[in-house]
Amino acid sequence: MAQILYFGRLVDVTQKPNETLDIPTGISTTTQLRTWLDARLNTAGALLEPTVRLAVNNEIVNDPHPITNQDEIAFMPPVGGG
Repeated sequence: MAQILYFGRLVDVTQKPNETLDIPTGISTTTQLRTWLDARLNTAGALLEPTVRLAVNNEIVNDPHPITNQDEIAFMPPVGGG
């Protein structure tokens, strides 16, 4: 099962900091995962925003990147500061 992590404002949007799930057959890239999770969690496109970066197994990746059910996948929105 894949471990999905949400950070920053995405915790509020998804209403959870993480979840463990089986990635459905046919979803094999980060791009496909973004689309599926956005629809599944009804996040109104928040997971599709290009400013939301993904890390697979602690390595920041660019879409589309291959994923499996054994991966840890983190969704990270941009960080602001001042």
